[in-house]
Amino acid sequence: MTMLDFLENDYATYQLVDNILIVTYKDVSLNLAAATKVVEDRLLIQQGKRYAVLCEIGKVRDINKEARDYLALEGSVLLKAVAFIAENPVSKIFSKFYLRTSQPTIPYKIFKERDKAMAYLKSI
Repeated sequence: MTMLDFLENDYATYQLVDNILIVTYKDVSLNLAAATKVVEDRLLIQQGKRYAVLCEIGKVRDINKEARDYLALEGSVLLKAVAFIAENPVSKIFSKFYLRTSQPTIPYKIFKERDKAMAYLKSI
């Protein structure tokens, strides 16, 4: 099987950098179908290997409850930890709400700066 280090769909790009998977969401609203596709493609690039993931969510406009619930449970498969980059107030509100309501089963942290998020993930 060939190792993928970059993948893109209508919702996000996925890139492996320094053994960390970076998921950069596009300017989208996420529903259950979108969340399912995001996880499906993430698992495709991971090819059965566990990774820490950096999620850049600054462009996500909205995420409904079904998508949040799916990402918190099924969306955590093969993840070691997740760091959200929340550079603006809206993405910070989304990520805090997500963590509070979804109670994911793996370590999650919110950061304003990418370098601090990467340092956190490298320590996992």
